[in-house]
Amino acid sequence: MDRYRGRVSISRGMIPFLALHVASEYHRLRRKPPVTAGLILANTLIYLRPGMLHRLLPLIDEVSFNPHLIVKYGDLKRLFLSAFYHLNDSHLVYNMMSLLWKGIQLESSMGSVEFASMVAALLGLSQGITLILAKSLVIFDYEEAYYNQYAVGFSGVLFAMKVVLNSQSDGYTFLHGVLIPTRYAAWAELILIQLFVPRVSFIGHLGGILAGLLYLKLRETFSRPSPLAALMTSMVAAVSWPFKFLRRLISLPHRRILGRGRVGGGAYGYGTWRCSACTYDNSASVDVCEMCSTERFDHGFSTRQPYSNNEPSLEEVRRRRLERFNR
Repeated sequence: MDRYRGRVSISRGMIPFLALHVASEYHRLRRKPPVTAGLILANTLIYLRPGMLHRLLPLIDEVSFNPHLIVKYGDLKRLFLSAFYHLNDSHLVYNMMSLLWKGIQLESSMGSVEFASMVAALLGLSQGITLILAKSLVIFDYEEAYYNQYAVGFSGVLFAMKVVLNSQSDGYTFLHGVLIPTRYAAWAELILIQLFVPRVSFIGHLGGILAGLLYLKLRETFSRPSPLAALMTSMVAAVSWPFKFLRRLISLPHRRILGRGRVGGGAYGYGTWRCSACTYDNSASVDVCEMCSTERFDHGFSTRQPYSNNEPSLEEVRRRRLERFNR
């Protein structure tokens, strides 16, 4: 989350690089995480504002996260929409590259519905905790520094996702040349980013870390699936049911009566006869088995002949099959 100073720079020079990288990552994946792709696409479209979206979407001045305006006027669009706006190409690309890496891992392990519910929860928690922190700091005379600042960006949610992703890790990671436990990487990154990029929103990132910790605590306390995940599952099932029904109708097996038959082990229908040698179901229009060239013993429909000593041996059946397919 970057502090907003009243100007947005859109050069679009780095957007093709982002698109190429996302396409490359998704190409190598067997299962394509749809929610992660949707989030990246939504953030990018909001930033670029192509065509009709430019008139439909509110301006960045109208949605920038400002604790004073949110509390005073109850402006909820500043509370929630500010996370999807970015200041410039580098701000967007850095956040979306981070989202791509974290999202693929989390969505692949959790499932799309659970991941979507987690992102929604982390968005609300991170923005809410940031608002509480900014309001609380007023009593320490930091009103000008935090309570009235403007900020935008998805990084608060990304810090929360980083906490969730690393929560079960017992390994170590290198962060700017420093070896630290992976589960504490978000705290180290919070400090380092603030040192090297002082214009970022410190309490926005801190709010994201605290949101991740709170989410893990709530998930541990309530082991059952979250109500939001259950609601999303029901919605997905309701929307996808007609498509599944149509797919089942289209994929129903249709037995062919005319033309080539099948090797059957079960019941067979009218208009066919089963070869006594290889059990291939042939059309009633032929008197010689299409698989092994054994002659039909009668000219009725769907009658199975008892085994006879005149039937060919297994070797003879194999030989006839080879001859049949080599024609």
